[in-house]
Amino acid sequence: MTAAPLPVRILIVDDDVETCRLIAELVAAPGRELQQCQTAAKAMELAGKDPFNLVISDINLNGPESGLDVLKAFKEAYPASEVVLISGFGTLETAVQAVRAGAFDYISKPFNIAEVRATVARALARDSKTAAPETHPDVPPEGIIGRTSGMLAVYKQIAYASDSVAPVLIQGESGTGKELVARAIHVHGSRASRPFVAVNCGAITETLLESELFGHVRGAFTGAVSDRKGVFEQAHGGTVFLDEIGDMAPAMQVKLLRVLQDGEIRPVGGNRALHTDARVVAATNVDLDRSVAEQRFRQDLYYRLSVIVIHIPALRDRREDIPLLIEQFVRNASGRTGRPVVISPEAVVALTSYRWPGNVRELENTIERLVVFSRGRIELPDLPDAVLAAPSFEERMFQDLPTLDELERRYLVHVLEAVGGNRSRAAEALGIDRRTLYRMAERLGVALKDETEKAT
Repeated sequence: MTAAPLPVRILIVDDDVETCRLIAELVAAPGRELQQCQTAAKAMELAGKDPFNLVISDINLNGPESGLDVLKAFKEAYPASEVVLISGFGTLETAVQAVRAGAFDYISKPFNIAEVRATVARALARDSKTAAPETHPDVPPEGIIGRTSGMLAVYKQIAYASDSVAPVLIQGESGTGKELVARAIHVHGSRASRPFVAVNCGAITETLLESELFGHVRGAFTGAVSDRKGVFEQAHGGTVFLDEIGDMAPAMQVKLLRVLQDGEIRPVGGNRALHTDARVVAATNVDLDRSVAEQRFRQDLYYRLSVIVIHIPALRDRREDIPLLIEQFVRNASGRTGRPVVISPEAVVALTSYRWPGNVRELENTIERLVVFSRGRIELPDLPDAVLAAPSFEERMFQDLPTLDELERRYLVHVLEAVGGNRSRAAEALGIDRRTLYRMAERLGVALKDETEKAT
């Protein structure tokens, strides 16, 4: 007689009982045994008893220990256990700590139901023999601010990228903070003690850029009165940050590709190649896929650069972070002027509603001006005309909201898809009879499948 398979054991840790119950409902399935607890101490106690296949824990547990302590306890007791951390206050520091302590994933609150279920499925499907990543000392964050899910994704990618030496491509609009992300990758990695050297590929002519990147020897051109090291040589053992790589001329693209392929550079006017051990992190605000399609950027170079790709969301796509940024920028600018400045709640609301085409850089510059010209308090009338003239967040929200009929139609279509078009099951799920279902479908313009239904 074949023994019954052992149940998959899942532990859910959150100081809020209702959140525990919600997660339990989301991940419950045949063959899964769920257990809940509300403190890190209790979870860590369980780590010393029977093993769990998966632990899902909030990071902030309102106690002396956090979800990071839960993670470390389980990884020490049962390295094969997978741990997924959840946080409503994600930071780069906690993301790096989580990844390096062996967390399978790190997701944000309020969480997406489909994302939670997919993450749990991936964690349980992972080979139980996978070794936990090597831990590293904690490193403080480098001025990157944001708690939205988009920024949390960036933090995770920084954590993974910093443990690699592969090239990284950072994509994002101008002003989103691409260099901050590049520096964070460098500081959190094994090359942190070595140089980080940045160069803007779009701000230098092709001739000068070659010398800037690879250096030159004395007499190579007019004005070359002595040998000069390029950034690849200056950053030996560290990181070269190539900003606005999408603006690089085709001839320079070929030379950069050779560096990435061979690990060698040749100074301008030099007759011998030099070995380079500099990691390349590149950034662009243009669509390189389109540039490749239009033959303005080499496809082979694009593949070399995009081993790891990090996309930074525009500020308008993470509005919840704007008050945090405003608070930090006001504090920084006040410190530079030597005068304490506060900003009114009404001004913060208006600034949050603006679309910020220049992203974080534009917001920071705006706050700097407001602080310089303020008399101790920034009020609504002090804001730039462009901000005051922009539609409010509420106005835009109502412009974008679907009608009730549209929402009802979407839900009806969703239910019909979920039950495979079965009218009886759809009516049951909606809590109505079949006749009402027919009238609803006709009113909303939803076609019902013309088929003979069988009892299920």
